Amino acid sequence: LDSGVGPGARLAAAVYRASARVHRGAAPGVRRQLLALDAARYGDRDLSARISAVPVEGEPAARWGVDWATGSDVDARFRCAFTGHTGEVGAVATAVVDGRPIAVTGSGDKPVRVWDLTTGKQVGEPLTGHTRGVRAVATAVVDGRPIAVTGSGDKPVRVWDLTTGKQVGKPLTGHTRGVRAVATGVVDGRPIAVTGSEDKTVRVWDLTTGKQVGKPLTGHTDYVSTVATGVMDGRSVAVTGSWDKTVRVWDLTTREQVGKPLTGHTSWVWAVATGVVDGRPVAVTGSGNKSVRVWDLATGQQVGKPLTGHTREVGAVATGVVDGRPVAVTGSEDGTVRVWDLTTGKQVGEPLTGHTDYVSTVATGVVDGRPVAVTGSGDKSVRVWDVATGQQVGEPLTGHTSSVLAVATAVVDGRPIAVTGSGDKTVLVWNLTNGKQVGEPLTGHDGEVRAVATGVVDGRPIAATGSEDEKGMVWDLTTREQVGEPLTGHTREVGAVATGVVDGRPVAVTGSGDKSVRMWDLDADSQPVDRVFAQAGKVRAVAVADIGGRQVLLVAVGRWLRLTDPATGRLTGPRLSGHTRPVTTVATAVTDGRPIAVTGSDDGTVRVWDLSTYRQTGPALTFPAPVKAVAVTPHNTHLTVAFGNDIATLSPH
Repeated sequence: LDSGVGPGARLAAAVYRASARVHRGAAPGVRRQLLALDAARYGDRDLSARISAVPVEGEPAARWGVDWATGSDVDARFRCAFTGHTGEVGAVATAVVDGRPIAVTGSGDKPVRVWDLTTGKQVGEPLTGHTRGVRAVATAVVDGRPIAVTGSGDKPVRVWDLTTGKQVGKPLTGHTRGVRAVATGVVDGRPIAVTGSEDKTVRVWDLTTGKQVGKPLTGHTDYVSTVATGVMDGRSVAVTGSWDKTVRVWDLTTREQVGKPLTGHTSWVWAVATGVVDGRPVAVTGSGNKSVRVWDLATGQQVGKPLTGHTREVGAVATGVVDGRPVAVTGSEDGTVRVWDLTTGKQVGEPLTGHTDYVSTVATGVVDGRPVAVTGSGDKSVRVWDVATGQQVGEPLTGHTSSVLAVATAVVDGRPIAVTGSGDKTVLVWNLTNGKQVGEPLTGHDGEVRAVATGVVDGRPIAATGSEDEKGMVWDLTTREQVGEPLTGHTREVGAVATGVVDGRPVAVTGSGDKSVRMWDLDADSQPVDRVFAQAGKVRAVAVADIGGRQVLLVAVGRWLRLTDPATGRLTGPRLSGHTRPVTTVATAVTDGRPIAVTGSDDGTVRVWDLSTYRQTGPALTFPAPVKAVAVTPHNTHLTVAFGNDIATLSPH
C-alpha cells in the first residue's frame, strides 16, 4: 500500500486501510460494501459507486449503495500511516538527514522512532534509552550533524545523532520530575535546547557541551507543559505555557523573564508556537479552555479576540506561511484540525466535517420539501443533514450542556421541529427551518434523558421521553407543557420509548433496564393500559408496527428482536436473530406494501427484516464501528446509519 504513486493510488490505499481490521477476514461481499462506505467517508462518491458495482463471484449485485458519509474518523490528508509504536504518539518533529526529509516521533511505549517521509519507512532501529513514555521531541543541527532532543517522564533529556542513530553523550540531568516540553534554538551562535518540566522549571542546555546554561528559569507555579523559541528585537527568547494558565517569555541570553506573564486563558496552556505577523513577533497558544490566542511578544498584549471554533482542548499548535500570509494550524481533542489566518484572525476554510464525538442518535424528517437527517452526539451538538447531498444544513444546534442522547422529529403548526434529550436532564425543541431553539428547555426529569419519541394525540403533537430517573414523561409540543403525571412503575432506567396506535387508541411504549415493557394510554391521563410485559433481558429499543392490520410491539432484547402482541404480551412469531451482539436501535417502514424493520447492533451491522415473513432481506450491512442509531426517510428512499463518530446514508439499488 505504501508504494502507491499519485493521489489516486494514495487515496485507494487510505480507503483500504480505514477499516482493514474489519474487512481483512470478511467475505468478498462484505469487503466490497465496507470499501464503498470508506470511499464515501473519504469524500470520493465516484470511487464508492465503482466499488459497489464490482461483481463478486458467488455473490449477488450490491443491494445498497452509499450515497454519502461523514469523515470524522478519517482525514483525506493522512495518506500514509506510520505504524510501529504500541503506545499513544504524543510528540513529533521533522528534520532533514542526508538530504531526505524525516520525522522523529515519541510515544508512551518509550522508544523514539525515525521515519523517512519519502518512503514512509522506519529508518534504522528504534532509539532506546528512556525508561518511561517520551512526551517531547525537537530537532536541531549541532556541528553540522542533525540531532534530536527528547524528553520523558523519566526526567533525563537525551540527545540523538540522527545520522548514526546513536545517543550523543550522557543524558542531560537536572530536572527532578518528568520533562513535558522541548524546543531548540540558537543563543550567541551556539545551539541550545530549552526544556519544561513537571518540576515547574524551565532549563536551558548547551547542545555542544551538554551542560546546563545558568540556573533554572522559575516563575511558573505548576507543570510547564509546552515551550517554543523565537526572536524578539534581535534577542533569542523562549515562550512557555503551563498548567498555571499563564504564558511566560524568557530572554535566553540574560535568562530573565521578559515582562509580566501573559494571562487570559482560563485553563492550562497545552501548546505554543511562535511566528511573525506584519513584522512583529507573536506567540500562538492553545489551551484546555478550547480557545487559541495570539500574543504580541513585544508588548505582551493579546492580539485581537481569541480564535474560537474548537469544541475541546487545543493540544497542538504550529505556524507557517501560506500564499505569503502567516497562518496557524491547531489540533484539538475534538478531532479537528483548523487553519487560521493570523493577519485577519479568521479561520481558513472548513474543518473536517462531522461530529467530533460518538453519534448516539438519528432521526429523519422533511424541511422545505427535502428529506433531512437529524443527529445528536456526545459533542453536545445537534446537526441537520440534507439526505440527498450529505451537506450539513446550517450551523450545529447548540444548547445542551452534555451529550445529546436522543432525537425525534415532528411537525408543529406546520413547522418541522426536532426534539432532543440529553445527559443534562433537559429536553429541547428546535425549529428545523431556522435552526433556532423553540422556547425554554422542558424540565422535570431527574436523570439523563435517554429516549424520545413523537406522536399525535387528539390532533395535537406530543413527545414522550424516557430517562435514567426510571420514569417517562409526555409533553404537548404546541404549548411545551407536561401532559398528565409522569409515567412511573419501572424500577430501572427508561432507555427506550415509542408511540403508536393500538386498538384505535394512542399509546406510548416504554422499555427499561428492569427487563420490562410497559404500555400507556395517552387518551386516559397517561395511565397504564394495565399491560406490563416481562422480557428476557434489558430492553434497549422499542417500536410499534402494523403487520397485516395487527399492531405489534417490536422489542430489542439482547441479540434479538422480539415481536410481541400488545393485547396478551405473548410472542407473535419467532425471534428475529442474526446479530452477534446486543441490538441497540430499531426503525420501521413500509416498502412495496410490506412492513419492514431495520435493526442496528453493537456488532457493527445493520439488518433489514420483512415482518410479514419474519425473514432477513438480503445480507447484513457491515460498519467499522458499533451502530447506535438507524432511521428511514419519510418516503423510505434512504437509510441513515450512525456509527462511531460518523453517519452515512444508503439507498437501495
